[in-house]
Amino acid sequence: MIRRVAWLVIVPLLANLAGARADDKRADDKPFDDAEFVKKAASGGLAEVELGRIGAERAKADEVKRFAARMVKDHTQANDELTAAGKAAGIEVPTRMGDKHQHAVEMFKSYQGADFDRAYAKHMVEDHTEDVALFTRASREAKNKEIKAFAAKTLPIIQEHLDMAKIAPVTAVTPGDSCRPVRYHQD
Repeated sequence: MIRRVAWLVIVPLLANLAGARADDKRADDKPFDDAEFVKKAASGGLAEVELGRIGAERAKADEVKRFAARMVKDHTQANDELTAAGKAAGIEVPTRMGDKHQHAVEMFKSYQGADFDRAYAKHMVEDHTEDVALFTRASREAKNKEIKAFAAKTLPIIQEHLDMAKIAPVTAVTPGDSCRPVRYHQD
């Protein structure tokens, strides 16, 4: 009887897991589209700059503030390079963030201090993980040589950002703080 109940629970669970993995695989199976890459990269780059500016004002830890300033500097430069590559490729480069990124920016405007530091560090790891995958694919599959070159040139910088975000302490804890630093470093 217990085995039967276990199978009734496990089989649907495994089916859902397989379906989720199939959905993930389908996203990679779609043909690569240079214009879609430019749209995603532009939106993400604009968001990184804006989040970095917010971080300069709202972060508690100096290390988080320095990281935020680096995001502003590097992503401003990457945005300029993307604009040039898009123009050379005849692809319109958006000058406004997409809804996903705009929502993230609005959310971070409500955080401050250690709460901002924790959320920002976690977001940077998640966001740059997605960006590394996106830019890796673009550096291999982009059809336009300018777009492909931009992705290949920018990829190591984004990977460096990811590495920095993984090892940076989420918050500086001073005596009396009730929380301890959390690291998003995978050993």
